[in-house]
Amino acid sequence: MLRITRAAEFCSSLRYWDPALSAAANQRRFGRCASQHGHNYRLEVTLRGVPDPATGMVMDLKDLKEILEREVVARFDHRDLNGDTPYFAKQVPTPENLAQVIRDLLIQALPAGMLDRVRLYQDEDLWVDVLEEAL
Repeated sequence: MLRITRAAEFCSSLRYWDPALSAAANQRRFGRCASQHGHNYRLEVTLRGVPDPATGMVMDLKDLKEILEREVVARFDHRDLNGDTPYFAKQVPTPENLAQVIRDLLIQALPAGMLDRVRLYQDEDLWVDVLEEAL
């Protein structure tokens, strides 16, 4: 079993905001993050599998790049996560929640059982890992 990782980058704006709370309650709960701000995200997606005997690849990295562009970058790059996407109408766009949304999108787009890890860097010193259970 081998693992391969491909990275992608995207920039998004957001604010931590719970629509069930008042503006004052959101400000108390989320502080500065309740105001509109942005992040330059780095996404690393790790796949696992046995290399194909004919190609020597777990997956063609060009194909993985195309999937990341279509499923992640096209949806989130230069977008307001709160206003321009449906994913954060009812949940706060924390890096934890965004990483899980990305994981769910990739599970649908990749061959079954290949996704091993989604790592999302919000900043160089803050990241979230979503790990898939080994089959």
